[in-house]
Amino acid sequence: MKKIFAGALMLTAATLATSAAAQSNAQLKLVKTVELPGYTGDFDHFAIDRQRGRILVAAEDHATLEIFDLKTGNHLKTIAGFGAPHTVLVRPNSPNILVTDSGKEMTAVLDAATYEKKGTVTLTPGADSAGYDAVANVWYVVTGGKDVDMKTAEIEAINPDTGKKLGEVVFDDNHVEAMALEKNGDRLFINLAQTNKLAVVNRKTMKEIAEWAVLPAKANAMVAFDEGAKRLYVVCRDPGMVVVMNSDTGAVVSKAPAPLRADEVMMDATTHRLYVPGGEGYIGIYDTSDPQQVKMIAKVPSAPGAKTGILLPDMKKMFVAASPGETKNVAKIMTYQLP
Repeated sequence: MKKIFAGALMLTAATLATSAAAQSNAQLKLVKTVELPGYTGDFDHFAIDRQRGRILVAAEDHATLEIFDLKTGNHLKTIAGFGAPHTVLVRPNSPNILVTDSGKEMTAVLDAATYEKKGTVTLTPGADSAGYDAVANVWYVVTGGKDVDMKTAEIEAINPDTGKKLGEVVFDDNHVEAMALEKNGDRLFINLAQTNKLAVVNRKTMKEIAEWAVLPAKANAMVAFDEGAKRLYVVCRDPGMVVVMNSDTGAVVSKAPAPLRADEVMMDATTHRLYVPGGEGYIGIYDTSDPQQVKMIAKVPSAPGAKTGILLPDMKKMFVAASPGETKNVAKIMTYQLP
């Protein structure tokens, strides 16, 4: 009887493992891995240049911009000359690419075809996260903060064609993270990680109009916005958690666990899916079809340090960067296929 019982347990465990693997593959399937030997530190944000068929990845600690082929995922070249690059702005039909840089090199203006440096945009030190309003052609860049020994941080509105500053909002917070822009309105939502709040800014007046506490967790860093459902999906790091907030009132609606050390959140509002890659080695996938309750539906294995990425629903692809950080792991870019 004991042998039969033990065998049944083993069979059940194997069945569950097979079921979990099948569930993960049904959500995301790893189809290619490109290794980058000799790379150190962390990756930051991705950008896509569809016109030239390129993927651009800011290699924050390596002080480079890494270029990949959009179709094949192969590594094409490394662009040096940065201090600490973070966010890349690629605009259709623009001859220039802009790269925020929190180092002394300042935000760079590059030739979109050759990647040669054409100039700089002088901002408050510490340029990092950014968001782009394509209709108004305004680039919103986070600057200042504790990484440059400032007690406050700000968001600066920039004309990306001229580099001219159009306005700014100063926050009494030394750690300001990612933002989300409203398309059918003038609001911008941005994470104030030090004070554990989500700030709301009117982009027309460049005035802060509200601050909402992110009560269930701390270190709120990323945010995705489902405008139709009036839901903000705020990803926190302490502990790892997705906090869902009403975008009209700031009320917390629901929450779900998230992978630790996440540095990106990706949303496909059409399929009601939210993706959170975490440095602990998996991608959390969530069903957002019910605005009242976010639900984790899968944990897809990735790699240690795989915490940033970009989702391309039209190509049914996701690209994820695995950063070695302070370890001896090999850096890699992983391509996942969506169902």
